Amino acid sequence: MPGDRLTTPEFAQRLAAVSTEINQPVCAYLDRRGHVIRVGVGSPRQTQIPPLELPRYGAERLSGIRCVATQLKLDAPANGALTAMALQRLDALVVLTMTGSGFQRRGGGATGYIRDAYVAHLLPDPVARWEVSAPLSLEQLAQQDFIELIEGLESEFRRLFVAQQVDTDHERVLLVGLMTQTATPELFEHGLQELARLVETAGGEVIETFYQKRSRPHPQTVLGAGKIEEIALSAQTLGASLVVFDRDLSPAQVRNLEKRIGVRVVDRTEVILDIFAQRAKSGAGKLQVELAQLEYQLPRLTGRGQAMSRLGGGIGTRGPGETKLETERRAIQKRISRLQQEVNQLRAHRARLRQHRQHQDVPSVAVVGYTNAGKSTLLNTLTDAKVYAADQLFATLDPTTRRLTVADPNTHQPRSLVLTDTVGFIQDLPASLMDAFRATLEEVTEADALLHVVDLSHPAWQDQIRSVMAILKQMPITPGPILLAFNKLDEVDTATLDFAKEEYPQAVFISAINRLGLETLRQRLLQLIDYAIAA
Repeated sequence: MPGDRLTTPEFAQRLAAVSTEINQPVCAYLDRRGHVIRVGVGSPRQTQIPPLELPRYGAERLSGIRCVATQLKLDAPANGALTAMALQRLDALVVLTMTGSGFQRRGGGATGYIRDAYVAHLLPDPVARWEVSAPLSLEQLAQQDFIELIEGLESEFRRLFVAQQVDTDHERVLLVGLMTQTATPELFEHGLQELARLVETAGGEVIETFYQKRSRPHPQTVLGAGKIEEIALSAQTLGASLVVFDRDLSPAQVRNLEKRIGVRVVDRTEVILDIFAQRAKSGAGKLQVELAQLEYQLPRLTGRGQAMSRLGGGIGTRGPGETKLETERRAIQKRISRLQQEVNQLRAHRARLRQHRQHQDVPSVAVVGYTNAGKSTLLNTLTDAKVYAADQLFATLDPTTRRLTVADPNTHQPRSLVLTDTVGFIQDLPASLMDAFRATLEEVTEADALLHVVDLSHPAWQDQIRSVMAILKQMPITPGPILLAFNKLDEVDTATLDFAKEEYPQAVFISAINRLGLETLRQRLLQLIDYAIAA
């Protein structure tokens, strides 16, 4: 094919003749040099090239492939064909409508097999997305300047891409949620908002959110085919580099989703692990994060494509891929065993520190709560601990222990207790994190009492309380008595405050950042310790 033409009358008629002979639509895919690289029997949607088999291209350019397709009816291209064009980022889609031999074209003259032709191409517009020409004759089609069309489009895509890449430090992320019958609309909405905060904390930028209601997840792709296609189309149009799901995905589901969407897919646990990897500063924190990551990766090795796995069985599936997979699996298992030994040593070291404190008769209080509830800020305010505190999820990972001195109102003598800041909890805390951070979580089970800090300004504060209590119930040793401290009092309306006081009359209400209610908290901590020791 000439490099500067969409197609020629001879090529179009030849393709139409084949289509007529087999009575099926036919699609020919061509590169920019005019070479036919692929032919498929079926519509553009049925014959589209899988994303992972397409040439590498960025959001600023097209794929370098155009499709010339026949259609056995006289209509303009359907949405399915145009969507397929967008998913593949084709240079153009030429649709030849078929009539059969001897049909007379408007204006007279035999057309052979073709009635009309339509030319469709993408637009750098997230709303319009594509443009379809009016019906063209073969002569008009052959006169279309292909090079001029492509250069103009890619110039516009490049301009849009540059505008989007002002902040190149952030990945452009699509959020995806599945709402099943087990979740209420409010809980589901709060879950998506929390996932968006997690993505932002990890350094991503959420550009669009998708969700679907289903009675149960699709076993292969979580969502239905139509929704997956919509996500793939938006990923191409908006230049997304990552898709994040609100639930754990199996290796097969990740593989299927990446094949259909064409960009990297991760689940909620992987985002949390990424945040932990960024936040871990101490040797102990890094040790536990690496253990959690390896335990997460081990069952997912087979989902990493043919480079790592050839376990299908049968001809063509045996060979060195199996060896490579098993080699890496054994290496990870050895590393996990070594890390678990180091975590056990860490647990023993922390146990000795706790015993030392107990010998000195210093009671201990573990500060627990949902992530971003204000635990580190409270510890800084009470003890001048200088712990890193920010309006982020999982801002601190490493437990910090500081001594707090409080005047006993009865004896007027100073009394000491130890406060330990712990890693923040989160709804559906992944099991691998629970296991890896057991050395940290033991600070909770070994403490004499717990101070449960709650962000009262959060719209889902009641669900957060339930999530924290559910995690505490999973501890191997039942924690001591708990004092509820509702934080961020300065950001709460009167109705919410009155409701919380009515529901939790024994709680204390504070604002750590504004130092409100702290003296009451200190006295209640003394009462809590006395109760724990007496029990």
